[in-house]
Amino acid sequence: MVAGWFTGEGSFRLLGTRCSVCSSVFFPREDTHCRNPDCARGKLAEYPLSRCGRVWSYTDARYRPPSPYVTDPELPWVPYALIAVELESERMVVLDQAAPEVTVADLAVGMEVEVVPGVLHEDDGTTWTTWHWRPTGVRT
Repeated sequence: MVAGWFTGEGSFRLLGTRCSVCSSVFFPREDTHCRNPDCARGKLAEYPLSRCGRVWSYTDARYRPPSPYVTDPELPWVPYALIAVELESERMVVLDQAAPEVTVADLAVGMEVEVVPGVLHEDDGTTWTTWHWRPTGVRT
């Protein structure tokens, strides 16, 4: 888990930051200064992003990515779907994996998806957590 990128307390949310002057929202979070070149550099505060968005684009990952992505080279590669999700109120697109049970056949541009907790990797008793996107109404 990357500290400060999401929270599981209450309802699971991605955490960005928002500028007090121009209201720009950043994800991944920005903690030093507003990246908007037209801004007077307001203070940045933690900002929980929308839980739901719409599929902007998607594809499947059919190859084993290079480091720093962690995979066991002894195990066969299992393809997964990648989803770019538009968060309307934040005016941004956030990319990540689909939940494990979701394939590209389950996706369509414009469909509503929600952010859910996920597991990136497990080893020696450590679970590396992340987030995934899942079509709304789909439960596991």
